[in-house]
Amino acid sequence: MATAPSRKALTHERIVDTAARAIRRGGFSGVGVADIMKEAGLTHGGFYAHFPSRDALLVEALAHAGQQSAERLSQGNAQREARGASPFRALIDSYLSDRHLSGTENGCAVAALVSEMPRQSADVRAAAVQRVRSLVALVAQTLPADAAPDSAAAIASQMVGALQLARALGDNAEGQALLAANRSALLARYDTSRPAA
Repeated sequence: MATAPSRKALTHERIVDTAARAIRRGGFSGVGVADIMKEAGLTHGGFYAHFPSRDALLVEALAHAGQQSAERLSQGNAQREARGASPFRALIDSYLSDRHLSGTENGCAVAALVSEMPRQSADVRAAAVQRVRSLVALVAQTLPADAAPDSAAAIASQMVGALQLARALGDNAEGQALLAANRSALLARYDTSRPAA
């Protein structure tokens, strides 16, 4: 029988979850310890009972954001695959969706933070590298065995870039059209299965 998490563990999880949303919403520089603790409903003084530094929080928040994104994509992909989409089509349709365009706070951490990643501390950069590698691996899992070895990295790059550019245009017809153009281009080039029903 599993034991219930301690109050400290639950509080720690709440801080990390709050920070994961905050970094996707406001970037690394938009995440202050006091603001995170306030948003989590806690006092600033309690922070150091959970983390040795702000960077330690950012590392955990990145991992948590990546896990959340992967779970959301997996759920969306499973629904699309159940309707007949190939794994690749399901991924592209989920990632380059209008919903993801407006879902910055709960969306892909890589797309939300990639331009800021090189300017972070070594620990935070290492966590960011893991997020990028995980995204490329996720794409690779959806490709046929005979796909070129570098296809997954190129596709992940196009996905992230398309989402960033669409978000720059806005959650409007222009941003949605950019996503649609990239979905069509990627599916035409890499999806060899029949179209989704």
